[in-house]
Amino acid sequence: MNEVTNDSIKCSIALSDLYNVYDPEIGLNVVDLGLIYQIMFYDEDKRLDCEMTLTTQFCPMGESITNNVIQSLTKSFPEWEINVNLTFEPAWDYTRISPEGQEFLGH
Repeated sequence: MNEVTNDSIKCSIALSDLYNVYDPEIGLNVVDLGLIYQIMFYDEDKRLDCEMTLTTQFCPMGESITNNVIQSLTKSFPEWEINVNLTFEPAWDYTRISPEGQEFLGH
């Protein structure tokens, strides 16, 4: 896993649901694609901040993918404020794809 977090247990919970969020053009989930960069938890505020990217800044499904990430994180943490920050620094590349994702894509 390439994700940065301040709470590995909560991060595991979040990622388990994020495995169900797919990039519809590629057919691979956002975790195995390496689109999730960071998930930080702030217990006192009940706030979750997720930093993620897309395969390209011009991804036509970007809004849909981002909304699905928000819905998934809300499912995992229903009483929490969910903030998703879309970033393109560093830019996504194929090296971020998990071994499982590489196998799925036939690489």
